[in-house]
Order: sequence, then structure tokens, then C-alpha cells
Amino acid sequence: MVLRHVFLDFGNTLVREQPSRFEIYAQAARDQGVEIDEDSMRALMVQAHAQLPAEIEGAWRYTDPWFRAYIRRIFGDELKLAPPDWDLFQQRLFARFSDPETFQLFPGVKELVDAMRDRDIGLGLISNWSPRLPRLIRSLGLEQLFDPVLCSAIERIEKPSPEIFHRALTRAGVPAEACLHAGDHPDKDCRAAEDVGLRSVLVDHADELGSGPSPHHRVTSLEQLKDHLLEQGT
Repeated sequence: MVLRHVFLDFGNTLVREQPSRFEIYAQAARDQGVEIDEDSMRALMVQAHAQLPAEIEGAWRYTDPWFRAYIRRIFGDELKLAPPDWDLFQQRLFARFSDPETFQLFPGVKELVDAMRDRDIGLGLISNWSPRLPRLIRSLGLEQLFDPVLCSAIERIEKPSPEIFHRALTRAGVPAEACLHAGDHPDKDCRAAEDVGLRSVLVDHADELGSGPSPHHRVTSLEQLKDHLLEQGT
């Protein structure tokens, strides 16, 4: 079936953090007197993310209450920090990830959007992200480009759950076989979308996932993604 709608992941697909979230957290620790590099902080953050449940006392993953528990796990439990004002410390981190200057669009976003509009192919977003996502989209000049926009913290469901893809399909009003999802994670984006009947593309900007055979079509830029989508749309 001809492609009618494309759903995109957000982080590491359309935008990247500059500096990385791991460096932002590492700098916050260094500001409190703990010397830690980006790679060591990455390991702590990945560990904390895996250990904490998706819901903490009613707060869904990536909401502010969930992040407060996450921050305390990393800085308090693991790094043994005790900032004089935890609320201020947390708010400063929240502010970094609310600031559009923290995020950089990958090259080719405008060209991708324009190409899809020219072919009358719809564009939506499906992202595991905080409730700040709609505001961040507006601040980056992406407002009204994507419909629907599904944010995990707002939906209280996240990839790779089939439910978030089913909701996206229902809101777009398009059958799965006429849709494609593109993102940077082989399982949460590609395999999960395919399990629901969508086509998929793995977006590997860093060209780190191409050392072996992959069941997913892989691109290393949004320009390559655009060209592939145009082929699918004919």
C-alpha cells in the first residue's frame, strides 16, 4: 500500500542535545564538587533508568515527580551528594531540558517536512518524552508540522508498547499498512512498530549500528530518510 502517514521519533531522530544529557548531568555533579566524566555519568543514568519503575507513586516516567526520584537516585544514592537545596538543584536541571538552546535540529528537517507535504504524506510524532514536548516543539519552530503528537508522559504509555502506536494510528485515521515509523532505537522504534503492522526505518545518525546485518532499513541522515520515504510514497 502507498505510504500515507509517517510517524517520527523525536530525540536522536529529529533533534540532539548539545551537550549530551549525560554531560549536562555530569557538569551538575562537578558543580557540587564530584569529579565525574560523561561516560561514567552515562552508566549511572542508564542504571537508574533501568532500576526505576515506569510509575512512581502515580507519577509516570519523565514527569517532574518521576524525574525527582531519578535525580535523587543518581546524585543522592549513587554519588552521595546532598545539595543544600534539592528543589533548586532539580529545577536547574529541569530548566536545561526546557531550554530550546539545549537542542539542535539535525540537518534536513525542513527538507523532509517539505517533501512530505508535497506528496501529501502526513507527519506525526511518537516520542518517549516529558510533558514539556509540546512546548519544546513550539520553541523549536516545529509547531503545526506534526499531527498527531503522542508524548509518553502525557499518554501514560510508552514505546515499545503496541498501545501507543495503536493510538497514533487511530488519531491519524490511517491503517497501519499505509504508515511508517522512523526512530533511532531498533527495538522501541523499529521492532515495536513492525509488530503493529507499520513499516519502519532505523535512523542511525552516528552510523554506529551498521556493523552487521539488520532486519530494519537503516539510514544515517534525514536526507537519506527523505529519499527512502519518497520511494515508499510512490
